[in-house]
Amino acid sequence: MNRADAKTPSTPARYASTIRLRPGQEAEYRQLHAAVWPEVIEQIHRSGIRNYSIFLRDGILFAYYEYVGDDHDADLAAMAQDDKTRAWWTLTGPCQLPIESAGPDEWWAAMGEVFHVD
Repeated sequence: MNRADAKTPSTPARYASTIRLRPGQEAEYRQLHAAVWPEVIEQIHRSGIRNYSIFLRDGILFAYYEYVGDDHDADLAAMAQDDKTRAWWTLTGPCQLPIESAGPDEWWAAMGEVFHVD
């Protein structure tokens, strides 16, 4: 995910990304997210992520979150090593397809911020 804003002590950094929803997977994806495992939510918070949302329209998922930690890369790496999160991704991953412009190492493709107002 792309850092959309410089973080200051009072302002979190904003990140956004996108991915396609695999055709026929909307019901499964919605069902999974209607009951996200508590351990996954706890890891999200341990990784300094707040105000996390995923939106869906016409087969495109858009994710947004605010980061309040000190080392985004390290916190995301810790999330990627968490056993429960990895198990969760084995369920959600098959529902997703990277967008055409995603880089070779991108699953969710980072988006750059165009406008923001508080």
